[in-house]
Amino acid sequence: MPGITREEVAHLGRLSRLELKDEELDHFAEQLDVIIGAVARVSEVAGEDVPPTSHALPLTNVMRPDEVRPSLTAAEALSGAPAQEQQRFKVPQILGED
Repeated sequence: MPGITREEVAHLGRLSRLELKDEELDHFAEQLDVIIGAVARVSEVAGEDVPPTSHALPLTNVMRPDEVRPSLTAAEALSGAPAQEQQRFKVPQILGED
């Protein structure tokens, strides 16, 4: 498999709107060649008998059922708030918007 060329890296840089220096073209060409080689090796390992997966171990949903349970009323939740407005916590403005 031929390695990635400086011209290909320069083309990728132009597509990405990156200004790459000459030494960066050589450096990135080497790095991308190593990455492409690693991906090719992984592709060789995965055979017909290996099903595609997103995780090495099977995952199960560990979320609890969504059930209504007793909780604080709005007044109880706001009772310790330093400031409140229209049954909500009032916090200082941080973005400078009105």
